[in-house]
Formats: sequence, structure tokens, C-alpha cells
Amino acid sequence: MLNLRFIQENPELVVEKLKKKNFNAQQIVDEIIALYKKKNEIQAKGDQVKSEMNRISKEIGNLMREGKKSEADVAKDKTAELKESIKQLDEEFAKIDDQVFALQVQLPNIPAEIVPVGKTPEDNLIVARKDEIPVLPEDKLPHWELAKKYDIIDFELGVKLTGAGFPVYKGKGSILQRALINFFLTEAGKAGYLEVQPPLMVNEDSGFGTGQLPDKEGQMYHVTLDNLYLIPTAEVPVTNIYRDVILEVKDFPVKNCAYSACFRREAGSYGKDVRGLNRLHQFDKVEIVQVALPETSYERLDEMVAHVAGLVEKLELPYRILRLCGGDMSFTSALTYDFEVYSAAQEKWLEVSSVSNFESFQANRLKLRYRDEITKKPQIAHTLNGSALALPRIVAALLENNQTPEGIRIPKVLVPFCGFEMIN
Repeated sequence: MLNLRFIQENPELVVEKLKKKNFNAQQIVDEIIALYKKKNEIQAKGDQVKSEMNRISKEIGNLMREGKKSEADVAKDKTAELKESIKQLDEEFAKIDDQVFALQVQLPNIPAEIVPVGKTPEDNLIVARKDEIPVLPEDKLPHWELAKKYDIIDFELGVKLTGAGFPVYKGKGSILQRALINFFLTEAGKAGYLEVQPPLMVNEDSGFGTGQLPDKEGQMYHVTLDNLYLIPTAEVPVTNIYRDVILEVKDFPVKNCAYSACFRREAGSYGKDVRGLNRLHQFDKVEIVQVALPETSYERLDEMVAHVAGLVEKLELPYRILRLCGGDMSFTSALTYDFEVYSAAQEKWLEVSSVSNFESFQANRLKLRYRDEITKKPQIAHTLNGSALALPRIVAALLENNQTPEGIRIPKVLVPFCGFEMIN
């Protein structure tokens, strides 16, 4: 959530910067400025009324001491009128606060300076790549056919039990899932991330804190009876651990990782691009989250990007890193890097991770602060998160890229976690 004072003091800058996200903020910013002007007028009027009431209250005391009861009663009636006026002004003041807040939460985060201009994924900037594409035989199979051939993932059974987008992993498919989760968590632990196991449902305050609400409620599964939401990513509960918290500088760096199932409605998703594991409603993911000091948050972002790159390299997958353009960024992000791995059987790039710096946007919603060492005053922190990694498309690429006549080869780094070298 953008800081109100920043909006008030830099309205033209806010409008101009948000154009990079293809967001027209002019009307919202104008309404916020107009409401604040009205709010200041109400405040000034309220101060005048309170000053007049204080004056009359003192006068009542003097009149009572002088025995002028009738005049004091008249003055008392006047203070009653003023109290009612103050009550009405306070109600109007609170109403404007609510109106400003409703407008404020509609404004997305301002993109960083290095965010490319663009509207679609085609405008994203490739900043790094390691794309030694494996050569597969002519009879290569996509992962959904391999899953059926080796009986490791049952998509039809998932449809029977729940619906499309909820696959059932079996045998070595299940073990591979568990191996990847353990590998990712182990690597995160080596990098200094404290593992937590969060709830799989969150309340509205948590959804609001990280920006899923009110922006993405249509993509979240809502448990209406209890008014809880199934998490779309562990980012939501993990970041909310620090909601309404004031950290000390000595607490930094704050680094957490978490494995969780993730749930996304993915409304409107259909066609060949969602076949197999390409797009699911339930999937597993390991998330890394950091809370950083503002002056170091972009160093932390580079560190997280390097961590994810290390994971993909150890899995021996061809990959590329993209800096997202303004039009392809999330509502909350100031800068995002996407990782894509190459699926040799599908002959396409698959997104497997997003690593983002939200600067103060989430922290402002969360009231997540740290105490400045010099002024001792609470300041807004920065938050970051990244997928390290999401499993479905990683599994898809591993199955497809490592298929051989003898079976599917398991990358060396996973063998200790799997207990086998081949799926056959």
C-alpha cells in the first residue's frame, strides 16, 4: 500500500510512475487529494468548534461562581449544541478516512526504475540464460504421457476424486515430489533460512497484508462458513508472521522458508497450455521470504535470485531469468525476476519461480516496522519473497528432459533424496 503522505506530496510522480504498470492513477489520486483537502477543512472547523466550547466551558464556571445560574444554563445549552456539532464533524472525518483508504488500496505498487516498459510477457527482458537444450529422440513424449507410461502421476484419478487440476502422484512420482521438497528445504536451510510450517488457510487480515485481498479474491478458494482463504502461496502466512511487529536492527536479516500445498482457482484457464502439470489448482511449493532494511533490500533480492539459480543449475535444467516489464508485474511488486526452464518435449519455456521485492508496499499494509537505531522511531521495513521452487513445472521439465530408452534419469543431486537413479 502506497504511503498517503507520499501520494499527497508527489501526486504527479505517482501518476507518472504507475503508467509503467499500464495503470491510470489520475482519477484515484485526484480524489484522494480532494478528500484530504476536505478533511483538512473539517479538521480546521472542528478545532474552531472545540476552541469555542473550551471558552464557553470556562465561562460557565465563572458565571456559576458569580451566581448567574440562568446565564450559565444558556451557556450549557450552547456547549451541548457544540458537542453535537463536534460529533457530526468526527463522523464526517471518519467517513472521509474510510473513503481515502478505499481509494488508497486500489493503487498498485510503484515499479522500480529498472523495470522495463511493456504490456505483455513478450516485453519482458531476458537478463541471464543457461540454455543447453537436451537433444531428445524423435519419439519423445510430453510429461503427461510419460506419467501414464510409468504410472507415476494419475490425472484421471484426480478428476474422479476432485476435478481437473488436482493430480494424484503415485509410487516413484510421490517419492520424486517428496525428494524435491526435501532438497529445496535443505538448500534453503544451508542459505540461512529458518524453516516454518504455516497454516494452509488464512484470515482476511492476512490476505490483505500481503496484497491478495482485495486484488485477487477471485483467484483464491474461499471457505465461506468460516471466512477463511486457502493459501495461494506460503508467502501469505509466512510474511504475516511479522504483521504488527516492530523489529530491532539486530534482528536482520530475517529469513524464513516454508513448504506448503498451494491452492489457486486459476479461473478462465483452459486449452493446451494447461495440460498435465502446466497449470494446477493444487500444487506443492517451497517459498523463501525475507524482511529487509530498506537500504539493503535490493542486495537481498540479488541474493535470492542467485539462490534460485543455484537450485535450477543443480537440477541440470536449462533456464533463463527474465526481468518483468511493468505490464506483466503483480499488483504488489516493485521489481520481479521470473525463472523459466525449458521443456524439451513440449519445446517451450515454463515459468517455475518469481522472485520479488515489494519494498515497503506489503509492510505498510502489515504495519511491519523496525526501530531506527539513531532516532529510535519505528520505520517501515521492506519485504521480499520467491519460489524456491514450485514443483509442477520443475517435475514436468525433469521428466521430459531426462527421458531415455531405459527410463527417466534422476539428476544426481536428487538421488540421495529419492533412493533411486531411474524411473522405469
